[in-house]
Amino acid sequence: MAQKVRIIGVPMDLGQSRRGVDMGPSALRGAGLQASIKKLGLQVEDIGNLSVKQPEEMPVGEKRAKYLQEIAETCGDVAAAAEKSLIEGFLPLVLGGDHSIAAGVAAGVANHFRKEKKQIGYLWLDAHGDMNTPESSPSGNVHGMPLAAIMGYGAPELVDLLGFKPKAEPGNIVIVGARDLDAQERKIVKKSGVHVFTMRDIDERGMREVMADALKYAMDDTAGIAVSLDMDFVDPADAPGVGTPVRGGVTYREAHLAMESRRNQSHPRRTQPHRPPRRRTRPLRPRPENPVNSFKSSVVS
Repeated sequence: MAQKVRIIGVPMDLGQSRRGVDMGPSALRGAGLQASIKKLGLQVEDIGNLSVKQPEEMPVGEKRAKYLQEIAETCGDVAAAAEKSLIEGFLPLVLGGDHSIAAGVAAGVANHFRKEKKQIGYLWLDAHGDMNTPESSPSGNVHGMPLAAIMGYGAPELVDLLGFKPKAEPGNIVIVGARDLDAQERKIVKKSGVHVFTMRDIDERGMREVMADALKYAMDDTAGIAVSLDMDFVDPADAPGVGTPVRGGVTYREAHLAMESRRNQSHPRRTQPHRPPRRRTRPLRPRPENPVNSFKSSVVS
């Protein structure tokens, strides 16, 4: 892993209809993000926020994909910043903003490795699949479309960022924490071939085991992986300030373990003593009916 981290703020809220997520980069910085990273022994550089247009400045445009042109322009800037960071030896840490920016991050990272004839995997930590297209989306909000675009489905403005598609192969894309998919989106996800671990998987198997399998798929014959963590991956009891909260998510500590699992995967010499699984000491939170049980069996255990 790169020993230098570059923070890139993207205060985007064009992709969804609930205002306020554009304050995410400022909130994370104000919470001491840079100091926390330095405590890990890493060098940190913060280049500030990229310029993002505001909803008040422009018409919505096509209702099936609201503000699509403006979002695509910002994603192009995000892609350039992410790729430049990798070229200069930095790990790009992109702060949103709504999740539409992930299409730009994926484009920049994938393009960097594509020039070396290598591919990336993608770890998608999210309550949602984000695999709608303008035709399937019930809301027209683009924050529900970035993973589809990464795979080559949907609006050409996002699909064709930097002139190539897909940004990652379905077999190397893993969704973890899914619990709220739209009806048409479920069909797209099932057909696509991505690996999906639902909240039921996490409840039954534990985060450590789920992440071990997820990383195995994402890192299979790839140069590395990009990780996208939508804060609604976490239960609203721990992360209420999100645009689309869904009850029944992971706990604060489980979210930490998910990211620690990725870190440990980068250090194969580290071994953990075997311990029998502990019973949960916290009360179980209500889980909504699982929307992806119909294709849960497609995930290889």
